[in-house]
Amino acid sequence: MAWYQVPGNEQDIVISTRVRFARNLSEYPFPSRLDAAGAKEIINKVGQVLEDNGFTKTDFSDISHTAAVSLVEKHYVSPEFVRESLPHALYLNEPCNLSVMLCEEDHIRLQCILPGLALQDAYKGACKVEQLLDERFDLAFDDKLGYLTHCPTNLGTAMRASVMLFLPATTMAGRMEALAARLNQLGLTVRGLYGEGSGSDGYLYQVSNQVTLGVTEEGTLRKLEDVVHQIIDNERKLRQSVSGRDLDLLTDRVLRAEGTLKYAHALTSAEFLKLAAEVRLGVAMGIIKDVKVEALTALLIEAMPATLTMNTEPTPKTEGERDLARAMLVREKLSGNP
Repeated sequence: MAWYQVPGNEQDIVISTRVRFARNLSEYPFPSRLDAAGAKEIINKVGQVLEDNGFTKTDFSDISHTAAVSLVEKHYVSPEFVRESLPHALYLNEPCNLSVMLCEEDHIRLQCILPGLALQDAYKGACKVEQLLDERFDLAFDDKLGYLTHCPTNLGTAMRASVMLFLPATTMAGRMEALAARLNQLGLTVRGLYGEGSGSDGYLYQVSNQVTLGVTEEGTLRKLEDVVHQIIDNERKLRQSVSGRDLDLLTDRVLRAEGTLKYAHALTSAEFLKLAAEVRLGVAMGIIKDVKVEALTALLIEAMPATLTMNTEPTPKTEGERDLARAMLVREKLSGNP
């Protein structure tokens, strides 16, 4: 099963954990100066090793734009990867929650993504793939600068560890700006649902490290985990502090959102994200008893436009048809039907 279809630790607040490494082959220029022939060589060389170890190839020259965007929605590739002009390919081992982008900003972007809070497990998963490639290839490395990458901000460990958090109480209390400023002082950053430059729809935020040079992988993970636990504790305290009239108003809003999701005939993406966030908060606070949080996590992927289009028969031809299909999917998921 995919990462978003199974429960995880601290899932009332933590959606997912991801650890990603950027690596480059020393004998080739960075992708910004690479030609198509060189990109194909890298894909063939690295791809063969990955295929021999349980990965399945998706050549982005062979798939539709909708299929490519669906992989972004599943967090297996970056939005930039879809727009890449060079030959590029994804290698996916979905049962192990591992994916490798070949010829994005760097030759190799490998990651492990897991449900809930699982930084150490995600790190171990990514390290297994990194070790596999390190044994077969000469990866670009400098004794002073660490792993060499296209962007200087990734020099050093070239590791990005991130945790996707659901922070409605922190957001509604007006504390996200102060939190982001404090994290920045610690060498961490807050981004939206799909990474840099994306919005924070549905109270969803990615917290990740932004310092990779002069630090260790283990130290980065410890810092991030400590901070995430503090954010979790603060979010729960804010939720628990809601009482009296404020709790009545929140309960009314949550139950109205549940009713809309369970009975709507049509739902836009934006409307779904807003209502699902209210329902997720209601489940976490015990206001809603008959909806599982993992069903809401799955819908965060499966109800998105491209993934919904890929999984619906007959294929929706218009935005209106897609809104009808989304509402039907949500009704089925929240009623407990597969």
